[in-house]
Order: sequence, then C-alpha cells, then structure tokens
Amino acid sequence: MLRRILLLLLGGCLVSCTSEAKPNSNGPSPPGELVASSKPRDATPGITPEELAQLTADNAAFGWDFYREIVEDGKNLFFSPHSISVALAMTWAGARNTTEAQMAEALHFTLGQGRLHPAFNALDLELGARGDQSSPEAALPFRLHVTNALFGQVGFTFLDPFLDTLAQSYGAGVRLMDFPNEPEQSRVAINDWVSDQTKERIEDLIAPGIITDLTRLVLVNAIYFSASWAKPFDEANTKDDPFTLLDGKEISTPTMHAGVTTGYADGANYQAVELAYDGGQLSMLLIVPGRGELAAVESMLSADDVARIRSELREHLVDLALPKFSFRSLVPAKAPLQALGMVEAFSSKDADLSGMNGQGNLYIQDVVHQGFVAVDEKGTEAAAATAVIVGTTSIPPQATLHVDRPFVFAIIDRPTGATLFLGRVVDPSK
Repeated sequence: MLRRILLLLLGGCLVSCTSEAKPNSNGPSPPGELVASSKPRDATPGITPEELAQLTADNAAFGWDFYREIVEDGKNLFFSPHSISVALAMTWAGARNTTEAQMAEALHFTLGQGRLHPAFNALDLELGARGDQSSPEAALPFRLHVTNALFGQVGFTFLDPFLDTLAQSYGAGVRLMDFPNEPEQSRVAINDWVSDQTKERIEDLIAPGIITDLTRLVLVNAIYFSASWAKPFDEANTKDDPFTLLDGKEISTPTMHAGVTTGYADGANYQAVELAYDGGQLSMLLIVPGRGELAAVESMLSADDVARIRSELREHLVDLALPKFSFRSLVPAKAPLQALGMVEAFSSKDADLSGMNGQGNLYIQDVVHQGFVAVDEKGTEAAAATAVIVGTTSIPPQATLHVDRPFVFAIIDRPTGATLFLGRVVDPSK
C-alpha cells in the first residue's frame, strides 16, 4: 500500500492576525468545526490533454530536482513528489508577488494560477478512476485514494477566493484549531487524522514543538495506494542472493526471481525494466546503474531522461532478480526547497501569502517529509507524510537483470505519466 500525507504549517503574527474567521449564523465558529466554501468540488474542470500533460511533466521535473537535493551518500530514499506538489499548490493559491514567483520557479508551476488548480483537480479525477480495471481477486486490492484537508486557526480570517479554490479544485475545507492555546492538543488531533488516513502507518508525523503559538494553518494532502503486481512473484523462488553495497561490501538478502515479459531497455551505464501493477494503470520503473555508476546515473536523471528511458522500453522476456526491501526515510524539505529557489516563502519578514487572508503576516515555518515503502512477492506497500510547519505472438528477445547493486525506482501512473513516488535502494537490508 502506498500512502502519502502532506502537511503545510504556516506561521503568522499573533497580535496583528486575530480578525474573526468566517462566522456562522450563531457567531464565530468554535475549534473543531469545519469552515468551508459553499462551492462544491468541480467535477468537470475543463482541462485539455495538453494542459494535463504539461502538469505531469512539470511535476516530474520538480520531483527529480528535489531528488538530487535530498539524496545522501549511502542512504536509501523514498518520498512522494506528487504529494509535495499538491500541498504546495494549495499554498501557492494564497501566494502573491515575489513569493508566488519563487514558488512557481522552484516547483515548476508553469500553468499559472488560473489553470494549475483545475489541472490538479483533473489529475486527481483521473487517478481516482484507476481501480476500475483491477482484479477483485488480487492479493492486495487496488486502492488509490486522494484526500486534502486544512487545519486553520480559529478567529483567523481566510478569504473567500482562497477557500473557493481549495474547495473547487482540492475538495478541502478548513478544520478549526486553537494553536496558540492548545498547540499540543492540535498536534495530536492532526496526527490522529494522519494516522487514520494512512491506516496507522504514520502515527506521529508532527513531533512535539513543531506546532507553536504562531502556527495559523496546516495544509494536508493524503494519498492511499495499494496494489498487487500484475504478475506476482512466486514465493517458492525467493532465495538469499548477494547484493553489493556502494562501498563494495557484499551482503546476502532475500531476492525474488521470475521470468517476466515486460518493457526492458539498456543504456551505456544502466538497465531499466518496468513492472506493472494489477490493472495495468500504474507501474514501477526500475533503473539499475552499472557497478560504480549510481552517482553518474543519478546526476543525469531528469524528467526528460526518464521519459526517454520509458520511450525506449521494448518487450523482452526478462530473467529478473529483485531484492525484497522495506525501509523508512525522513526528509527535512525546507532547505532543499530553499536551494531550489523557494526562499521568500520561509521568511517571516518577507513572505507574501496575503491571498489567504488579505493581510499577509503569514510564512511557511517548516517542511518535513517521511516515507515508508515495502516491496515483496505480492506487490508494494508504502506510506509517506510531509509536514511543511508529488501483443505480438512472436517470441520476444531475452534479457537478464539481476538487481544485485544499488538502484533507483519510480512509481508512475501510465496514462497520465504522473510520477507519484521516487526512491533509491542502496541497502535492501535496512
């Protein structure tokens, strides 16, 4: 199961940002109440195929940029660029002037405010239909569910256009919190929501002390995904095989074996194979560098390179050996986003998020991402969370790919090309 959560924590001025929230007919809304736009989710956003393709290409470009910023020597990595993009897109709806421009540049938001949010809505509607072609008999039932929510300070003004955008394009309302007086209770409430959305995979996303009396808004994107392989591996064929780490040390790790007819490509310093999930709509793309070539391959990987590799995949009968793996990643995302040019949004002095409340005095306090992934004979299971305080009948050619060295992988929605998850495995035993 792939699950990912994205939360964005925004800080504001405690003194000058205390105007009333949108009141109900009986006066100001109390903590715990949902304050939402009266406008429903737009079921027909009117996005062209070209605009949807532009969005997924832009999101992939950001994902690989972010990958290069956060990758660390000798460490596995798993994160969701799609989730980061969605949550920051909701934030971008309230950004203005230089803050808006810097976020657009760093996140590759090229469609503009008027088209980006409907495009994310269209992509969400596309992803929501992916289970229609799955098999009810699969070992892991196919699930791909996207949820957005906001947690905002009671007594704080949120502009109607901002709330309307979040409601129409992201299906999100604002759940009221009392951050200044109940920061710990607010943290626990949001963590409980995250735990519920991830089937208890992520139970303590926000650590004590992250929510402060200056926190004003937490934007949340949650995605739940579970799927079997289109052709599961036979557990009887799993055996311990050698795997060579980056330092040349060899370990023994449980490795799955199968003959798979699927897309395969090889380049000057890598091999690639695509493994479909049940229903054929999503797949895992494995990019396996030659020995000693991981850094070189990672440095060249971009959205265009991955698209090229996918276009070069040709049907082969692949003798595949793939290690089972399961691990967690904790990714502090603030510094990488700043390195990509998103600087002003984190400045308590200069940030302009006035599109949220009409006054400003808001800034992004922090961004933290956490991911979990597990791959075995049946399929894939994962959870991720981000807190901002992504036939022929002829015999096919044969190929051999024994994944016995560090590799990169991506989980991609085939019809749209959306990159949902990215990762690397340098040690499958961790």
